[in-house]
Amino acid sequence: MQKIQEIQEEIIDEFNFFDDWTEKYQYLIDLGKNLPKFDLKNKIDSNLIKGCQSKVWLSSSFKDNIVIFEADSDAIISKGIISLLIRVFSGHTPEEILNSKIDFIEKIGLNTHLSQTRANGLLSMIKQIKIYALAYQSKT
Repeated sequence: MQKIQEIQEEIIDEFNFFDDWTEKYQYLIDLGKNLPKFDLKNKIDSNLIKGCQSKVWLSSSFKDNIVIFEADSDAIISKGIISLLIRVFSGHTPEEILNSKIDFIEKIGLNTHLSQTRANGLLSMIKQIKIYALAYQSKT
């Protein structure tokens, strides 16, 4: 299993491959399109991330001390962003998620290329992932 930091480094390398933000946005959109199909039964209000301008659903499961995340969004950029976060955090223990330093967002420049509402949504997505991890950590 790859470490969270290794996955972040991969993402940074992938984004560095592109010269401008038009290409990076397109890549983000493509990542969102490749997000695994989200079960319709999980598109419920309790899975909606509060603080996102668009609708972003996040569900999680916990087995053998590993958190698995699934998500979807009705907006293509948000869907790309949540797909990156799932790639980074899904398949790790609650401790790894809670103790990880999230630096890929800054290093790829995403934080400076998002509108204020999208940036707030991104922070809300990370916060929700950490809330799930915290809840699972308290179960162990």
